[in-house]
Amino acid sequence: MRIHWHRRDLRLADNRGLAGDGIDASGPVLGAFVLDPTVLEHAGPPRVAFVLDALASLREAYRQAGSDLVVRRGEPAEVLPELAVEHDIDAVTWNRDYSGLTRGRDSAVRQALADAGVTREAVHDAVHHEPGTIRTNDGDPYQVFTYFWRKWRDREKAEPIDAPTADDLASVEDDVPLPTLEALGVPEPEAAVPDASPATARRLLEDFCTENIYRYEERRDYPADGCTSQLSPHLKFGTIGVREVYDATETAHDTAPDEAARESVTEFQSQLAWREFYTQVLWFNPGVVTENYKAYENPIEWRDDPTGLQAWKDGETGYPIVDAGMRQLRAEAYMHNRVRMIVASFLTKDLLIDWREGYEWFREKLVDHDTANDNGGWQWAASTGTDAQPYFRIFNPMTQGERYDPDAEYIREYVPELAGVPADVIHSWHELDPGAREMHAPEYPAPIVDHGERREQALSTFERARGEE
Repeated sequence: MRIHWHRRDLRLADNRGLAGDGIDASGPVLGAFVLDPTVLEHAGPPRVAFVLDALASLREAYRQAGSDLVVRRGEPAEVLPELAVEHDIDAVTWNRDYSGLTRGRDSAVRQALADAGVTREAVHDAVHHEPGTIRTNDGDPYQVFTYFWRKWRDREKAEPIDAPTADDLASVEDDVPLPTLEALGVPEPEAAVPDASPATARRLLEDFCTENIYRYEERRDYPADGCTSQLSPHLKFGTIGVREVYDATETAHDTAPDEAARESVTEFQSQLAWREFYTQVLWFNPGVVTENYKAYENPIEWRDDPTGLQAWKDGETGYPIVDAGMRQLRAEAYMHNRVRMIVASFLTKDLLIDWREGYEWFREKLVDHDTANDNGGWQWAASTGTDAQPYFRIFNPMTQGERYDPDAEYIREYVPELAGVPADVIHSWHELDPGAREMHAPEYPAPIVDHGERREQALSTFERARGEE
């Protein structure tokens, strides 16, 4: 019998490690999950709540198949050998993860299982193409997404894998209840965390591929439209498999009503490729979690501005689209991707605050926080990452709001102080005199900085970092 150690693959279907795809192992499989205290230290309350919900769904799926999910707390390098002895296990499998934290953990588990005489094998599952398999013609990892995407797009993708049958799974029962957030020492999230079941993920995918995927290219940047898939937390924690998602998009492509719709599907697929591009960046450069990917001649002179940082976190900057995004984050543990870019640019270019402060806040608040994706996004906005936004291209938060939320629907939803204010007034908030602001929205703050002035300061800061001043 073997154990499959679930981590970021909280599902039965389309799970290569659980299915034993490519593994020389026989006998029934026992599903297990270990609540690792080291990992929990890096997980904000929304993510822990999502995981506990996903574990409840996964355990129920095992039980409906006549088996059970064994859930334990502790260091995996200690827990897994103990489970192997308890259940007379021959082998332990798991699906690979690619962050520095998990690579260190997995190395310790390998050694502990080896010492216990238990076979162990890690399986490629979380992305279509394992880091290092898509390279330049010279054999180097890609640093520019466009070239990576061309090869990713043309590379054959594996088919989804069926869920195991009852005969494939160990006939066991486990009466250890799932812990509560309180028992784990994790506070209740202030946000409303979405349902974490695979059934919900599959419904989201089906609904998206029926309609919105055909508008995705044109409308994905408009946060009020609701034209995105909402699959990010499910891909993060594997409540749905990447092969199942891609297969559904291929079906949507094949049944698209016209060429524009097919191109829109391809645009969504490119976003899946971005996810894998940043995974590859992290795999080859684990230090990017705390260090700039891009080297500057001189250190970037980030500002120490706790007041500005707190205003940004609270959605009290006086820039409506920025504040709407930050309040959506608190309320939903999620933020629309275009708005993520806007708020990240505002923090790093208007406030000139180190991107690491923003990354840490997102890590704490997002339910879909993914080390590779979030780090890649923050370093893109800060002009410190690979294939990043050039330092001289600085988002104007007012222009961005007017362009992507022209009727201020998104802004009004999350900034109730502006609920009765006309859109043209909202989009010109930075230009209004104090009397006009008091008349329209007395409880909403004036802008905490002048964008034009801060843009010039940001340009000078980065030019000094480049050694040009």
